[in-house]
Amino acid sequence: MNQYETVFIMNPVLSDEQVRETVDKFKNLLESNEGKVLNEENWGLRKLAYPIQHKRSGFYHLLEFQAPGGAIEAMEVEMKRDERIMRFLTVRMDKHHVEFAAKRRKKMQNA
Repeated sequence: MNQYETVFIMNPVLSDEQVRETVDKFKNLLESNEGKVLNEENWGLRKLAYPIQHKRSGFYHLLEFQAPGGAIEAMEVEMKRDERIMRFLTVRMDKHHVEFAAKRRKKMQNA
């Protein structure tokens, strides 16, 4: 299975509970499609570079996971349908990206 990384931006008017529900929804979706979440990072509320849907900030979240290609398609279709998701980007990680991500996780654990 390939390793992927998805960063998504959620609507800034969501409560902490709604943000957690949204993240859990996509983690469960991946796991139900034979995926495995390796790492997740909550980057919190951040200012956007440009307005999206007339909003100037959003909750950023990163998911790093292994999954078959079909799981990516299912997740992205569901993200497009979900009103809470403003933007998302999924990239397939090559060996250099995987090494960098492992170093980043290790550095964050030691901090």
